[in-house]
Amino acid sequence: MTKPTPQPIDPARVRELALAVIAADRFPQLATIDGDQPRVRPVSPVKTDGFTIYVANLRMYHKTAEIAANPRVELCYMDDGHNQVRLTGLAEIVADRPLLEEIWAANPLMRQYLGSLDNPALIVYRIRPTQVRYMQEWALEYYEVPVASSV
Repeated sequence: MTKPTPQPIDPARVRELALAVIAADRFPQLATIDGDQPRVRPVSPVKTDGFTIYVANLRMYHKTAEIAANPRVELCYMDDGHNQVRLTGLAEIVADRPLLEEIWAANPLMRQYLGSLDNPALIVYRIRPTQVRYMQEWALEYYEVPVASSV
């Protein structure tokens, strides 16, 4: 089998390419730290605003304690072409009621499962990016993606 040759990437398109990967992957992998042990699990973001990602969670889930102890997380997205985006950031609990109401209104599964936005089990995290990297399949090289205008 011959090694595929990656297509050249115009650096001016890296942001657009990274956002397309994020839009294509409905279940990115979220990495947290549990003491000194990394933990990874699929999540389903409830809102995406550029490179700022919102993830719903239940207080009883183990990642709640992991994020409370260390809010540094990473999301890994992959599209059908195996292009990937790695978004490193800080997770914070969203307390802004109008924003929570917007997320609640846009997510029928949350409404059906939790019954009320005021359900005490619900936490919504905002993951603010500190670094975003894009890699095209087979390129084996990450491109830094500008994130300044995503928060």
